[in-house]
Amino acid sequence: MSTKDIIKEAELYVKNELKKDHTGHDWWHIDRVRNMAMRIAEEEQANLFICEMASLLHDIADEKLNASESEGIQKVSHWLIEHHVDEKTKKHIMMIITQMSFKGGNRPPMTSIEGKVVQDADRLDAMGAIGIARALTFGGAKSRVLYDPSIQPRYELNERNYRSNDQTTLNHFYEKLFKLKDRMNTRLGKKMAIKRHERLERFVHEFLEEWEGLS
Repeated sequence: MSTKDIIKEAELYVKNELKKDHTGHDWWHIDRVRNMAMRIAEEEQANLFICEMASLLHDIADEKLNASESEGIQKVSHWLIEHHVDEKTKKHIMMIITQMSFKGGNRPPMTSIEGKVVQDADRLDAMGAIGIARALTFGGAKSRVLYDPSIQPRYELNERNYRSNDQTTLNHFYEKLFKLKDRMNTRLGKKMAIKRHERLERFVHEFLEEWEGLS
């Protein structure tokens, strides 16, 4: 099976797996991440096949969308084996997928350029106007309170408390989204994160002004 055919099969698989998602981790998120990753990969001279496959499959393994993290990882690994992806490439793709999630910001940095590319692309989709829309979508899907002034953001996060739903959607901006700009890996990722970060800050500033009836 050619790499082109494997990519086509991956697209069909991901579309089917994520067709019922209402949390902002749908096919269109995957497609945006893939397109951004390919743009960054060209500049970084990264392996395009690995970047595209990791982008396409990265949320299939996510514990948010599976009964457990191990179940999701197994699912992706089996799919790659069934589609005859060579062992070295499979290991690289799996390494990227298992290490790229934020999870409170405590993960070690990516070691391969392909991992850095895909991680930047995924983080950029959590920022800017689309990032705002996705944060609100995720909060609604998880029945989170939009904002409660009595609930303060948590500044010390670990993998366990990061996923808890007893926080507000607005606090997610402080706990994760505002941190992404300074954690980008690539030149283009860092450049694009600047404007997207400014949009996040502007939204929160205007939200709080309106909440207080100041504008």
